[in-house]
This record gives sequence, C-alpha cells and structure tokens, in this order.
Amino acid sequence: MCRLAAITSEKYISPMEPVFALETMKEGHDGSGLGLTLKNLGGEFEGIKESPILSGICSKKGMEILNDFMKKHGFKLKHEWTPKIKPLRGIVAHDYYFARAYDYPASYAGKSMREKEELLMNTRLAIRKIGEPDESIFAFSFYPDVITLKEVGDPLEVAEFFGLDRDELKAKIIFAQGRQNTNYAIYLYACHPFFIQGYCSMTNGENTAFVPIREFLMSRGFPGYIGYNSDSEVFTHILHYTVRQLKFPLTYYKDVITPLKPSEMENRTDREALKLIKQSLRPLCIDGPNMVIGFTPDGTCFMVQDSKKLRPGVVGGIKGRYALMSEECGVDRAVPKRDRSKDIFPMKYDMVIVSPDAQEVKIWNQLQG
Repeated sequence: MCRLAAITSEKYISPMEPVFALETMKEGHDGSGLGLTLKNLGGEFEGIKESPILSGICSKKGMEILNDFMKKHGFKLKHEWTPKIKPLRGIVAHDYYFARAYDYPASYAGKSMREKEELLMNTRLAIRKIGEPDESIFAFSFYPDVITLKEVGDPLEVAEFFGLDRDELKAKIIFAQGRQNTNYAIYLYACHPFFIQGYCSMTNGENTAFVPIREFLMSRGFPGYIGYNSDSEVFTHILHYTVRQLKFPLTYYKDVITPLKPSEMENRTDREALKLIKQSLRPLCIDGPNMVIGFTPDGTCFMVQDSKKLRPGVVGGIKGRYALMSEECGVDRAVPKRDRSKDIFPMKYDMVIVSPDAQEVKIWNQLQG
C-alpha cells in the first residue's frame, strides 16, 4: 500500500508538513519515492499566479533541448526556481530539477483560459515525447500556480535532498505521496500525484479495472489521456473527463466510479440521469480497492473510497486547515489541535469535500444525493 498526505489551508504552508505526516505513516509505504504537487503558491511565486509553471527534471542535454523548444514556441522564461540540493547517499541526483514560470506566447494574449490550457497540455506532452526515450526530460505539469516535484527514495530523505526544510517554497494546498511500487517498475512518471489541466489526484490501492478504464479514456480522442505508467493515473483522467469535459458536478465523479445499484438509485431525485450515466460510462467503474484524494481547479479537495472500502482514509482539522490522510496519526501530525470526535472516516457511499481555503468540510452521501 501507499500512504497519502494532503493538507489544504487558508495560510501558506511548507511542503515539509505533509512530508512529516508521511513519516508518521512510514510503516504503510516502502520508501520507494516521493511525489509532491503544490497548488496556490506563495513565496517567490505568489506574485505571478497567472504565469504557467513547467515542473520537471532534465539532463544537461535535456536543458538545451528544452530551452530551444520553449524559445521556438514563443514562451519567454519569467522566473525559475531550483531546489537547494543537499546530496544524500542513496539518492541518485539528476542534473536539473526545476519549476520555470513563463510568459505565454504573444499570440495567446487574448485567448481564453480553455485555449491556454490546451496549449499548455500539448506543450507538456510534446516535451515529454522528446525527452522520454532517453529520459533526458521529465515534464510533470505545466499550469499556472502549480508545481510538481518527484524523485525516487525515502520521502523524508527526498525532501531533505531537495532542501525543502531550508527553502521558502510554500503553498496553500499540498499533496504528498509515499509511494509503494506494487505493479510497475520504479519510474518517475509512475509516481503520484498525477495532474492534468487543473485536476489532480493520488491513490492508495490497486486498480483492478485498469485496462477497460484505460481503453475507454484513450478512445475519447483527447490527447492528454496517455501515459498510464501507473494504473492509478486513470483516476485523475476520470476526474478531468467527468468535471471538465462532460461538465458534471464534482459529486458525479463518485457516481461514475462507483455507480449505485438500481434499487439504491430510487431515493435520488436525479435517478434517471444516474441510470444514463451508469449505462454510458460503465467502463469507468472502478473495482478497487482504492482510496482517492484529489483537487479541482478552484481549490476544492476531496476524498472518496471504492465500494469495497479496503484502504484507510480520514479527514480532520479546523476551519482554515484540514488534512486528508491515509491514517489518523497523519492528521495528528498535521492538525494536532482539533476536535478528534469530528474526524471523518468516509465509507463506501461518502464523498468528503473540503471547500477552497479550507473553510468548510462536508460529507456528500451517494444514497441521498
């Protein structure tokens, strides 16, 4: 199993906070890697929230290729963050780790955000295609106000390797995963969290319905539905497809991945819609066991379980700061001064939703709608 640690806050926090929470849950992951996704950035990125940020890793050769590619396609480098590397035994350092903010090409000055999102995704995919064969470039995300960091090794050691304990990098939403590699070789593109056009998720579990889900998504004709070095990446793409592409409410994500039985739909006023969704999107039904934590572009965070409810998950906190964790000890580390009696352990029909800036938490029950 993996272990997941997410914190959403009205104040900026350090990436070390969810990493320390992962450390308290260390018995639940094998220390094979750390993935971090930061949203709503502070520090040196606070004043450039509209600028898209390319996050990744590259070799010296890859950096030359990247610079030439971005210049050729009209992206002008605006700001660059690189971690303050602290060499550690056991972690093989790449040449460059970076989060680079760019100005959009001049031709996109008057374009809509949706058009800009298409540009950013296609640019990231093109960079990935160039760098993937020889691993000269890894491109994890390219989006405004978002940074993604990934490396192989023990999560706490990787955080220290990146110098995050000495850096001013901060954000209001931070997802961290201590990855246990169960089904695939250790590979950076297989490391959670996964991100696409403002939507992000990470998962603890095994997606036994991976193949039909992957085939359905790839048949949609959307260029971003590729990769799948991890069977959990489809959860991010289902979220994106459900909310962004089909324009369904977020709660329908739960109805898509764990559809109700016909008899269970009767109490829902939208039961006719549910029947059509179940019929048309049946290939996206998951079989678990999975616990998923995600966020949407507006900063809403959530946790859901599959119907088997065989992976741990808990949400707890106070107004202005909530933790979504695999285990209660992780919440204890992230928000020690809280009313523990209000902790939420979502069951198979529940979707726990935390509003932007961590102002409110509520449980949406699938049976009631």
